[in-house]
Amino acid sequence: MRKKLNIAIVGLGFGAEFIPIYRDHPDTEMYAICQRNKKNLQSIGDHFDIKMRYSNFDELIHDDNIDAVHINSPIHLHAEQSIAALKAGKHVACTVPMATSIEECQQIVKAQQQHGKNYMMMETAVQTREFLYVKELRDKGELGRIQFLRGAHQQEMAGWPGYWEGLPPMHYATHAVSPLLALTDKEVEYVSCLGSGNIADHLTAKYGSPFAVESALFRLRDSNLAMEVTRSLFETSREYVESFDVYADKKSFEWQQLEAEDPVVFTGEKPKRVNIPDYAHFLPEPIQRYTTEGVYDSEENQHLSFTQGSGHGGSHPHLVHEFISSILEERDAFPNALTSANWTCAGLCAHESAMKNGEIVKIPIFKSQ
Repeated sequence: MRKKLNIAIVGLGFGAEFIPIYRDHPDTEMYAICQRNKKNLQSIGDHFDIKMRYSNFDELIHDDNIDAVHINSPIHLHAEQSIAALKAGKHVACTVPMATSIEECQQIVKAQQQHGKNYMMMETAVQTREFLYVKELRDKGELGRIQFLRGAHQQEMAGWPGYWEGLPPMHYATHAVSPLLALTDKEVEYVSCLGSGNIADHLTAKYGSPFAVESALFRLRDSNLAMEVTRSLFETSREYVESFDVYADKKSFEWQQLEAEDPVVFTGEKPKRVNIPDYAHFLPEPIQRYTTEGVYDSEENQHLSFTQGSGHGGSHPHLVHEFISSILEERDAFPNALTSANWTCAGLCAHESAMKNGEIVKIPIFKSQ
């Protein structure tokens, strides 16, 4: 029998959702958890019977028994902790976004290439049942030639932890950008983005970003395709939506307007609402149930990422399985460091463009060494 991978989870808010998935995955041991809040650390450790508990990240990554680290820390820590873990010889999975600057993305790519460990940005949008359904249409040839794509992520972040307040909308654009790029197997080449409206002065002061909404038009590299992405975070009335639309010559897919509805597939001009199937059969049997249930299901125990967003479309066990499989199969994860950097920098460059009143900004090219 092959050795199971010892997993450590860092950050136990949203991160707690992944504990039972790693615990039940046939190729992993849920070995250690890490959080600065010692009371919460002990409570979660006791609940899931996890013996190794760290309140110090640097101590955790120097535990030689740990094979891989799954980082769910606040976004300003993503780059610092990813780089440190890679340098310590750990495989790294990190929640989105990869980093908060182009320079940090470059540093993560460099650390991954120098130390030869897997890096995967845990992008939920490319493992949802909706994405898997449209990907299946594409792979069967039912879509035909893709002609245009549109993504949107609109969310009200009031009440979230303080580091979210005033965040530039496109700094957290990967949920809207990634499914479009994954379906086309392309990267973003350049962007023109406009900001619209304004948020309160006390929010603007946090990051220097005044816009309520940022809307971008991207050109895809080595392609005749363009895509449009809209993002809002504060003071814009809208039910939560994390959507993508794909327009092709045979069939097109449009996300539903309201969460309670079904999406629409168009064949020519004829529309049909479709009930999206679950894709748990893609997973090892012990973790299949986690496409429809998890830690934050009960009304008494819910995380903000679940009260908004319907639990990310059943993506969490698919993310875990892709990360673990990539390590065991000695291949790149999807998305790997290069792809994660392009998806993240698409949004960072879009905000730069918005601050320059729509000036075209090129996305850096990240290459394998």
